[in-house]
Amino acid sequence: MKTVGVVGLGLIGGSLAKAYKRTQGITVLGSDMDKSILDFARLAEAIDGELTDTELKNCDCILLAIFPQGVIEWVQAKAHLLAGTTVIDCAGTKGRICETLFPLAKENGFLFVGGHPMAGLHRSGFKFSREDLFDGEPMVIVPPTHDDIQLFDDIKTLLAPVGFGRISVTTSDEHDAIIAFASQMPHVISNAFVKSPTAPRHKGYSAGSYRDLSRVAQLDPNMWTELFLENKDFLLHEFENFLSAISEYKNALESGNAEKLRELLAAGSRIKREVDGP
Repeated sequence: MKTVGVVGLGLIGGSLAKAYKRTQGITVLGSDMDKSILDFARLAEAIDGELTDTELKNCDCILLAIFPQGVIEWVQAKAHLLAGTTVIDCAGTKGRICETLFPLAKENGFLFVGGHPMAGLHRSGFKFSREDLFDGEPMVIVPPTHDDIQLFDDIKTLLAPVGFGRISVTTSDEHDAIIAFASQMPHVISNAFVKSPTAPRHKGYSAGSYRDLSRVAQLDPNMWTELFLENKDFLLHEFENFLSAISEYKNALESGNAEKLRELLAAGSRIKREVDGP
């Protein structure tokens, strides 16, 4: 691989660019709607130059680190320029993206792969990006076909410089269902949790529990609004599960039922061990 293009130079895109740039012999080209970010990325030596329409045909791989609707619009606009290239998106949902872009890629002679790098920070923007953000972390991919071993090997080769610890293959529905539970619900719960009137008085009383639960309350509202609405059916299903479970704790407390409360707490502790290990 000689040339990689990265569209969107925020936390994820900037970190991808820096990860590829640390590998000798790879030229990294970047694109961002904010010209000042593009200039700063070049000054920081995260990229070698701008990803222009002329340069698209020279890229072995293009990574789209932008919002879901932006992914669709970018590929639709550039499809006629992408023949022979592999395009991998990094958005947080896969359903509508893959449904729309798999056939478009086939028609125009390029490979589109849904992707989701499973790492991040509660802060956003290029200034927080770093070359080792994805080292040892998982990457989930949604390919257009699940029976092509050579295709999987090619994708792994293209992504190897990023340093992912594991690359998992799944379908768009399976991805979106699990992400609703594993990523989106924690962000909703964390964001809602800090709205308690007690929150401003927590300093001096809180430690690890508060820190762990509230970490992702600080988020990009524009990005997460789009992601939640894109995945609303799976997310609403997780809401129902959570509200049903939390109401049991509330009912046990209201009735002073120590036995029921102990049973609920023990069940949650047991499930955590079973799911994640000790």
